[in-house]
Amino acid sequence: MKHSIIRISLLIIIIGFAYCARNPYAATNKEYRREAKKFAKQLRQQPETIAGADGAPVEPWVGTINFNLRKPAYVIIHHTAQNSCAQTLKTFTLQRTQVSAHYVICRNGTIHHMLNDYLRAWHGGIARWGNLTDINSTSIGIELDNNGAEPFDSAQINSLMVLLGRLKSQYAIPTANFIGHGDIAPGRKVDPSAYFPWQQLADKGFGLWYKDTTGIVVPSNFETITALRIIGYDVKDTAAAIKAFKRHFMSADTTVGFTEGGQKILYSIEQQSR
Repeated sequence: MKHSIIRISLLIIIIGFAYCARNPYAATNKEYRREAKKFAKQLRQQPETIAGADGAPVEPWVGTINFNLRKPAYVIIHHTAQNSCAQTLKTFTLQRTQVSAHYVICRNGTIHHMLNDYLRAWHGGIARWGNLTDINSTSIGIELDNNGAEPFDSAQINSLMVLLGRLKSQYAIPTANFIGHGDIAPGRKVDPSAYFPWQQLADKGFGLWYKDTTGIVVPSNFETITALRIIGYDVKDTAAAIKAFKRHFMSADTTVGFTEGGQKILYSIEQQSR
């Protein structure tokens, strides 16, 4: 009997080691489940009965039946600035890094869903879009395995399109709300790089793109900085805001300001953002 127990124990240990060998993220997946249970416990707690001013009656709790989960309203696209998908997955499973994303898409098109869409990932950092300053609380972060100095793989972009289609449908995310990390953090971030095919995404309804500018007449009182602010850019650093806009919509333009053609593009995007 004693030998049988020992054999069973050894077998359990061997199976455990084999599982960990097959799944190097077994430990972090366990930690994920533990943290998720903590949040689930908080959600199950009923609201507190709070006493009002002196003399005000304290009534029993009344729970509303009209509610649902808060849902994301933005999708922020990043490039990893790392050398492999495995490196990024490791980065996002180390507590000391304090960074994460909901999705990581590898060069071969593999999609890693790392965090429930309703939970808050730490991907945006210090950022601003319009009047929104807490980007992480209202967005989904998608990281593309790319070092920032190379074109994006077609398989990767195709998988991104599939994912964006699902997210847009599931959460009714507005077309204009598919933007880049460099858009919400001009001067601090540049991802996804100028290689990213924003027009290809916009053609499918994921983000804005400018119309044919041939017949566009820009008003004489048109102000470029005001237009950037209307679109959503933080114009505290105007030079950085202009660079961010150009990286997204005019990646081949390396001039300092806006040419006449550039103003037409800016005007087209601004009109769509109103």
